Amino acid sequence: MNNENRRVLFSYLAVCFFWGSTYLAIRIGVKDFPPFMFAGIRFITAGGLTIIYSKLKGKSFTNNKKDIAKTSIVGLLMLLGGNGLVVYAEQWVHSGIASLLVATVPLFMAIVEIFVLRYKKMDYKGFIGLAIGFAGVAYLALGDSSLAIIDFKGTLLLLLASFFWSIGSVYSKTFKSSGTIISNIGIQMLAGGLGLFTVGLLMGEISRAQFTKNSVLAMLYLIVFGSIIGYSCYIYVLAKWPASKAGTYAYVNPVVAVILGAIVLDEPFTLSVVMSMLIIILGVFMVQRAKIEDTKEEVNEKVS
Repeated sequence: MNNENRRVLFSYLAVCFFWGSTYLAIRIGVKDFPPFMFAGIRFITAGGLTIIYSKLKGKSFTNNKKDIAKTSIVGLLMLLGGNGLVVYAEQWVHSGIASLLVATVPLFMAIVEIFVLRYKKMDYKGFIGLAIGFAGVAYLALGDSSLAIIDFKGTLLLLLASFFWSIGSVYSKTFKSSGTIISNIGIQMLAGGLGLFTVGLLMGEISRAQFTKNSVLAMLYLIVFGSIIGYSCYIYVLAKWPASKAGTYAYVNPVVAVILGAIVLDEPFTLSVVMSMLIIILGVFMVQRAKIEDTKEEVNEKVS
């Protein structure tokens, strides 16, 4: 293995670990700090630092107002709608359990593209994967009620978060913004962070904000490792590997989150959790490996 391959592999492992560990950091942070302002400060800081870095490195920025607006909408959908609901739910939902439900994002992306927008069509293996994935969610929510692993409200919020993230991901594919990837990520994080912070202000969270040692350390970890380093490593991996190979981090993140939650916070690591994790990951794997093709409508739209 040459030096470049080592760097790519190291970056991939960093994405698997850092993005898997963000659920633990969020769970720790929201114990002392209100959720929306916690997430808002994280992404405002990370987005601002990313934009400053892009400026210093001479990365090109888009001057098109429509592109800025579209990029900002992606940030609002994925970070305000997606991450914001995850952070809110983790006030009472275990970090590992949250990661398992967020692992359903590829399932929702398939649903949006195939059933809502009708941009894609999928073979029968993909539909079986969808059924298996959501069966894993049902098993997680209902399989061991005696332990009260997750309640209905938490399940609904986290599935809604996954839906918002999938909508943002699909929407981001409908346009090609000018400017570099790094600068556009900065815009997304800044827009999402401002949206989260605004919601926090409207909900009166500022009076409950406490900059304790744990909340500050958790926030710094999320800014540096979860946002800046995690995104940078993922972009580097995407440049070197096929997207399908790079995207396999999604199978590893829940495993990392569940194990860290059990070790650090003594979260449940029961047979029900393990089984639901395996079922959900199997469903996601089948959907991502299914034969998915463009529909005629999408092809015509692209041509026009």
